[in-house]
Amino acid sequence: MMSRMLAWMMAVALALPAAAQTGSTPAAPAANPRVAIETSAGRMVVEVYLDKAPVSARNFLRYVDARRLDGVVFYRTVKPAEHFGFVQFGVQNAQTKMFPAIKHEPTSETGIKHLDGTLSLPRLAPGTARGEFTIMIGDQPSFDADMSKPGDNLGYAAFGRVIEGQDALLKIFDAPTSPTKTLMGSFKGEVPEAPVKIVSARRIAS
Repeated sequence: MMSRMLAWMMAVALALPAAAQTGSTPAAPAANPRVAIETSAGRMVVEVYLDKAPVSARNFLRYVDARRLDGVVFYRTVKPAEHFGFVQFGVQNAQTKMFPAIKHEPTSETGIKHLDGTLSLPRLAPGTARGEFTIMIGDQPSFDADMSKPGDNLGYAAFGRVIEGQDALLKIFDAPTSPTKTLMGSFKGEVPEAPVKIVSARRIAS
């Protein structure tokens, strides 16, 4: 009887460290949200860096979740070189579609760089970004914050990256632009002849 009790106590003692170890295993971090952007030029999937740029990422996601990007167009294409520049899309400051401006998150804080396919927020002064978005074609460090420069050196706030559908992105970028068209007097030479439309933007399973 005594030997059986000792054996049982030893078995329990051996099991306790394993149980404690299992209970203390940290949960895996949640995956960043992904958004499928269906356009008239094809489909892109964007990973939204909610872990690194929560303010900017949540701003983009609220436009997605409210379906305020459905039907908007890529209204600006900047092409300083072949396969180098950016495209821009958004609500074009339509008062009924804009959410309030958000706090600026410089790349010096988030660690996100403006690499090929990166999404970020165009702005005027820091803290004025709302419902307009850019996608980089080619690496563009000039959009990163650079504290060695004088004046407004905080760059754009990067918050995501195209992880699927780069062919669709290049179709948008390579589409002809008008040499004369403008948008309210701005962006001459950068306005697409036939802007690509976003049919829908929806979160998808990661």
